[in-house]
Amino acid sequence: MFLGLGGLVPLPPDALVTPVTFRVRKRGLRGILAQFDELEDGKRELSGEWVVTKRLWQRLQAEWKASQTKSRTDSSIPPRKHHNERIILYLHGGAYYLFSPSTHRSITIPLSKFTDARIFAVAYRLAPETRFPGPLHDAVSTYFRLIEDLHIPPSNILFAGDSAGGGLCLAVLMYLRDNNYPLPAGAILMSPWVDLTRSCDSWDSNAPFDIVPIPSNGDHMDPVACYLGSNMELYLTHPYASPLFGDFTGLPPLLIQAGESEVLRDEVTLLAHKATLAGVQVMHELYEDAIHVFQAFPFLEASHHAFSSCRAFMRDGFALAHPEEPRPLDDHTEAELANEIDNERAHMVRGDGQDKVPSTSNVRDDSEQDTSDTTEDESDSSYVSADESLPLSDEEDSSQSTPAIKVQDERRTGDDWDQGPSNFRTPKSRRVQSYHSFEHAQLVSSVIRAQYPPTMRNHAASRNSRHLRLSSLSSTPVPSPSIRSSSSHPDITSLCEQWESTGPANVTLTYKPGGTTISASPNKSKGRRRSPTFT
Repeated sequence: MFLGLGGLVPLPPDALVTPVTFRVRKRGLRGILAQFDELEDGKRELSGEWVVTKRLWQRLQAEWKASQTKSRTDSSIPPRKHHNERIILYLHGGAYYLFSPSTHRSITIPLSKFTDARIFAVAYRLAPETRFPGPLHDAVSTYFRLIEDLHIPPSNILFAGDSAGGGLCLAVLMYLRDNNYPLPAGAILMSPWVDLTRSCDSWDSNAPFDIVPIPSNGDHMDPVACYLGSNMELYLTHPYASPLFGDFTGLPPLLIQAGESEVLRDEVTLLAHKATLAGVQVMHELYEDAIHVFQAFPFLEASHHAFSSCRAFMRDGFALAHPEEPRPLDDHTEAELANEIDNERAHMVRGDGQDKVPSTSNVRDDSEQDTSDTTEDESDSSYVSADESLPLSDEEDSSQSTPAIKVQDERRTGDDWDQGPSNFRTPKSRRVQSYHSFEHAQLVSSVIRAQYPPTMRNHAASRNSRHLRLSSLSSTPVPSPSIRSSSSHPDITSLCEQWESTGPANVTLTYKPGGTTISASPNKSKGRRRSPTFT
């Protein structure tokens, strides 16, 4: 799917890719992985790769070189400044039986660029040779290697994944929480596959528009059968296989992105809803006319918007849940990372993932030049500042030509808690937390002024917004998730009915071609079935 794009579309920037192979050792894992951990003798190997964009690699090298030079010439000079670097553990998609880290460089390279983070993508074992929970074991082992062997603080790590990899990210988070292990700072989920029962109607209604093949009954290539094998009945609704059936309480902030035209749309909508009910800070984004894992296609405008949101989530998205900054990486950790990334196996690749030069020598030569003055914002010159396109104050004249957000003023009065079943009541501030897509906080400022208390308004208004291309704004309800007419699991049926009766707990930011829509009210569109419109 990703092959042959190099001569047809604009590509992500060059990146340094370093293959890594490491041995899996016993970690004393608990819970469902205990028996598999006991079998490890230190001989089994896993592979993966570090992905670092050229600019980030140059900055890291320049800082390290400058610190070494100064320490040799003047001992009174303070040591190098420690940046609060983020590390992303990426789990690729492919229905648990396809692809590898190298096939997903069209995602990992721009993700590194926009987030200014080093990314480690692991090649977990695939089905049908390895059944559930083998991929979970590999992902957990990789995470512990980062925090124990490389000494990276968990607060500096984020998970990211697409499709099956997004579901695997949630499975790892739930496993870590259930067994009292330290959690990462958050997760970026791109079209996550979270319901292996395939109970939602979008599997049928969006099938003509999406790229995901729908296996027939008894198909030997059915990914669910390949992944679960003979334990289908035992594990089909297990939270580590189908996270939508799990409890989300205590999980870190989540950025959840989906395409409106993909078959997973409804289950992703239910995921955002259920996680918000559990108290998780959720940023849910729906991209109109976008297909499954549209982020992998750099020629789509929606892809650029999605990675811009990832940058916002990395920079500001943890402010409410985790006001403390991530811990700086010490010199020992930086040295270990440098040894893993900058060695004889490192090579430059183009944006399509193909080799560009045989070594990092060209990058080292370039690192002598001063590139520190160039910022990510300058590299995205095609996107105007939100300050130029949006009204940002209460005094703005509504007659101006700038876009305005049309929302229904539904000011809440009385008790701070939204009404609903006692076990599903959500404080009003929880909806505000899931609502604040910080990169676009000024975009939604008029919605906040209309609906939420001043204490929460001030926080959003203080955020800076960048890189938006907007032509029109309006309030459009999110398509209502529903069950398939053929078959549906009772738990998913109940969740759809609860969503229908009370409305979504979260607020969704919807991106339209040529504009952006804020689905600001919890109003639902009963029976609404939207067909993609292609222009």
